Amino acid sequence: MSIQEIGVTNNQRKQLLRAIKNEDVLFTDDNGDLVVNVAAYLVFKETLKPRDADPIEVTIGVENLDFNSEFFVFT
Repeated sequence: MSIQEIGVTNNQRKQLLRAIKNEDVLFTDDNGDLVVNVAAYLVFKETLKPRDADPIEVTIGVENLDFNSEFFVFT
């Protein structure tokens, strides 16, 4: 299992929680970290309307993400 840990601010955390309500994609673990299932997120992105921005890329920055990981953990 490959995990990419990414530090986020409180504002970024709130933005992610508002943008992604699907618990198969984004959930909070026992430590309070946000965990994203990358495969589920990629499927979720396909359901977005063309005018909607990709929520994680906009909030975190695409250059900070490794989509070869199975999970993103935002701490």
